[in-house]
Amino acid sequence: MTQPAPGYAPVPAAPKTNVLAIVSLVISILGFNVIAIILGAIALSQIKKTGENGRGLAIAGIIIGAISIVLIIIWIIAIAALAASGAITTTTY
Repeated sequence: MTQPAPGYAPVPAAPKTNVLAIVSLVISILGFNVIAIILGAIALSQIKKTGENGRGLAIAGIIIGAISIVLIIIWIIAIAALAASGAITTTTY
């Protein structure tokens, strides 16, 4: 490591990005929503304790996971309602 110029302090290293926050975001995009929400919550807890970067990534993983679960539930309810109303029928040949 080189010495700083006289009169200047060395630049401190930037904090690391929390790995679980990154994994939470990636897993939520891949569709493993419940796991993404859990990992995001754990990442937020670790970030609070350690001061690492990645809070936004963890929050994004939680939000994407939660929205995906809500959309899946709405989709299932819509299909069930259509089936109950007779709008969806099956035909056999």
